[in-house]
Amino acid sequence: MSLDPWLLEILVCPATRTRLRYDEAAQRLVSDEAGLAYPVIEGVPVMLMEEAQQLKAR
Repeated sequence: MSLDPWLLEILVCPATRTRLRYDEAAQRLVSDEAGLAYPVIEGVPVMLMEEAQQLKAR
C-alpha cells in the first residue's frame, strides 16, 4: 500500500521536525535525522514517539 504523496509532503518527524522518507516495503516513515521509524498501519501513519522504533546504527 502506498502513501498519499500530499500526506508525505506535510508530515514531519515529531522529534526533529525534519522531513520523513517512506519505506514502502517495511510500511514505515523513517526519520534519518532522529534515527527513528514510525509505523504505517493500514495506510495511517502513527506519529507517536512512543510507537517509533529506533533504527540500528550503521
